[in-house]
Amino acid sequence: MTEFTDLAALPQDFAWGTATSAYQIEGAVAEDGRSPSIWDTFSHTPGKIAGDDHGDVACDHYHRWREDIALMKQLGTNAYRLSVAWPRVVPGGDGAVNAKGLDFYDQLVDGLLDAGITPSVTVYHWDLPQALQDRGGWPERDTAHHLAAYASAVAERLGDRVKHWATLNEPLCSAWIGHLEGRMAPGATDLTAAVRASYHLLLGHGLAAAAIRAAAPDAQVGIVNNLSTVAPASDRDEDVAAARRMDGHTNRWWLDPVHGRGFPADMLEVYGVELPERPGDMETIAAPLDWLGLNYYFPAVVTDDPTGPAPFARQIERPGVPRTGMDWEIDANGIEALLLRLTDEYGARRLYVTENGSAYPDVVRADGSIDDRERARYLEEHLAACARAARKGAPLAGYFAWSLLDNFEWAYGYDKRFGLVHVDYATQRRTIKGSGHRYRDIIRAHGERGATGNAA
Repeated sequence: MTEFTDLAALPQDFAWGTATSAYQIEGAVAEDGRSPSIWDTFSHTPGKIAGDDHGDVACDHYHRWREDIALMKQLGTNAYRLSVAWPRVVPGGDGAVNAKGLDFYDQLVDGLLDAGITPSVTVYHWDLPQALQDRGGWPERDTAHHLAAYASAVAERLGDRVKHWATLNEPLCSAWIGHLEGRMAPGATDLTAAVRASYHLLLGHGLAAAAIRAAAPDAQVGIVNNLSTVAPASDRDEDVAAARRMDGHTNRWWLDPVHGRGFPADMLEVYGVELPERPGDMETIAAPLDWLGLNYYFPAVVTDDPTGPAPFARQIERPGVPRTGMDWEIDANGIEALLLRLTDEYGARRLYVTENGSAYPDVVRADGSIDDRERARYLEEHLAACARAARKGAPLAGYFAWSLLDNFEWAYGYDKRFGLVHVDYATQRRTIKGSGHRYRDIIRAHGERGATGNAA
């Protein structure tokens, strides 16, 4: 068990949370006016999802949210990161707002606050209404403006109680994995479309940030990026250059524009795609951030791959390095390095780890318990690294474990389990795992003894 000798480095008002997203847990995909999203379409396309799974029911959170809030209380968390489903709120993508869709989130927010849990709302977590995809989706500029209108409707309804807002979750996945690699919705493999999508996602971020602030003037608005440390597989010049390109593709392309630096010139040359820029766009994209969210799961060690897709760099597997059930390399030092990079290189004023977690195959014992020691160890090691970063000056204000529940894990279906709470999908029975109990103990120790610097 990791000893948290630096736990006191985390502030006493630290946000201890869990995170989920709408399509991964809600289910109820055709109830109360919700329309199909690109993930409904993609997951029902044969061969796209492991096991031909889909999110039609998922964790049935739409009907079981009260039970799930009770689980959060049992874990001792004081914050919860959720996303709002765009096709539930604006089924047509633009135009009429569905009051019943907003009613669900209205009740959920009230339930969280009644339980002493602060909601953190992500406006867009990949579930673009299919109606907008049919009109071109993210490669089209209009989609950015539709995002802002949708964000305004949500903030007008919830902004009197919700203060913590993220415009986008992991735009890298929407653009690169969804439009370049084809492994996520909408499943395209077109570099020009991917670059245009990336641009309009960040434009949408800036427009949505302004819309949220107009509707809720005291809102704290940020953006969530999934980032990785990047290292070359060797000291060959080709691998060093490949690592620089991968850093541009994974990190700088998403960080530089929102910090007023524009899109990285070296990556524009790599992609060879003209940006659909109009006057004033860069200023819109660089809307001031109240906070920055980091999703971290694994490092990237890369080699030159001149015949592969952009950025012409390929991740390698290093023998003997521990890996999760996702086959992702484990390196807790990476989360510390990234938090410090965001602080030192980008001048972040307030940081949150908005996702961090691990998938492993769980074994349910005869008594119904789950002793997931590998996941608990992963949690301990990464929290210890977060505390080290805070000790070194990173303005870290909170940590959201991914995930509250086992859920629909995108193209992996239901095979990969990230939850602190086990879900029996056949019965929807929830069971707190050993890692969830360990998280509760760490939270409790921070509250009771963090100020003294004692171990957890």
